[in-house]
Parts: sequence; C-alpha cells; structure tokens
Amino acid sequence: MRFGVPDWLLPGIEARTRFIDDQVMRAISSGIRQIVICGAGYDDRALRFRTSGVRFFELDHPATQADKARLLRSIGAGPPAVTLAEADFRNDDAGVVLDQAGHKAGLPTLFICEGLLVYLDRGTCHALLAALARRAAEGSVLAVSLATHVEGLDSGEVASAANMRRRTGDAEPWQTILPAAEHLELVEQAGWTVILTQWSPVPVSDVAHGRQSLLATAEPPRQTDPTPLA
Repeated sequence: MRFGVPDWLLPGIEARTRFIDDQVMRAISSGIRQIVICGAGYDDRALRFRTSGVRFFELDHPATQADKARLLRSIGAGPPAVTLAEADFRNDDAGVVLDQAGHKAGLPTLFICEGLLVYLDRGTCHALLAALARRAAEGSVLAVSLATHVEGLDSGEVASAANMRRRTGDAEPWQTILPAAEHLELVEQAGWTVILTQWSPVPVSDVAHGRQSLLATAEPPRQTDPTPLA
C-alpha cells in the first residue's frame, strides 16, 4: 500500500525541493561535474538535470537501489549519467562506497543529504558527514536539511513524541531532531563550514515542540580534520 504526502506537509517539502534544485543548478553552472545524493530513494534529479559531463552518484539501501535500477532500465536510463551505489549508512563507510563507485575525490562535488539525517542516529550522522568531508575537494558544497526543535527540550523525547504521531513512526523512526545551533554544530564537527542557512516554512501552526526544517549549505575547510564526536 502506498500513502500520499499529507497536504499540510507540502509547503515544507516544496521549499526543500526548490532549495536543493537551486543548489544542483548552481553547482552545474559553476562547473561542478560530480553530484552525490545520499539516501536518494527515488529522487529524479539525475534525470531532470542530466547534463553532458556531469555524473550523478546515488547512495541508498541495496533493496532500494535494485528496484530503482529496474525502473531506470525500463525507461532506458541509467549509467553513465547516474551511478547507483549500495550503502547502509549505519554500517558502511560512504567514502569507501563512493571510491568503489568511481567518484573522484580530487574533483569538486555537490553532496546532498535531503530528508536523510533525521532517520539516522547522531553518531551515524556524524560518520556520514565526516566521510563526505574527507572526499570533498576545494570547491565542493554540502546541501543538507536538518530537523530541528526549539531550545530547552529533550531531543529524545521530541523524536519519540513525533514518531507516535507518524504512520511510519515504528518502521522508519525519526532519530535526530536537535536545536538548530546544536545541529549546525554537528555539521561543523564533521569537518564542514556552514555558509548559508534558510528556514523551511512551518507546515501548520500547531507543530509540536516547534519542529522546523533548517536548510543549509556548507563547504570543506582547506586544512582541517573532522572533530571526533564526543
């Protein structure tokens, strides 16, 4: 059974989509020729923004990748424009996965984590972002969406309460929802420097705990190593 997106979520999703689309168009126009989408699912940007010389790498769970490969074949799409790489971010090093997929660490890359980190625990978020930072040549950009809540609340309790209201809260629980400053610090601890932030619209006025999506872009510092997560 498939469920549609609730109407009240659409404004935030639309704003997030526009934000990431803008980053893709900006990257391509600036000469970036590698775009990595983590947790890509059935994202269609490799088709919508197909450009000669630009290679898309999509990382996701093996089962998802197998189904997407089948769908791409059915419409005559796929390599070399898009490379599907299998990755379980809880166990796999994204850097190793990208290396094996043919990603060139010496060239600038746009890395995208859209609607992904909220589903990962905090340690896995750090490990993923740090792995991407280690493969980020000068000129690379990270575009990321961050699930936040207002200051002064217990983040674990916020996530638990949110999952109780979600149809898929048990099967695919949200795990990392943090105050904005703490979430941005997590990104920077992983080896990135945040350069731009933009709030996504609050879908409804009564969203519990002041939850809101923060959209951000970041760049890799020139000579720094990721800070170990305490």
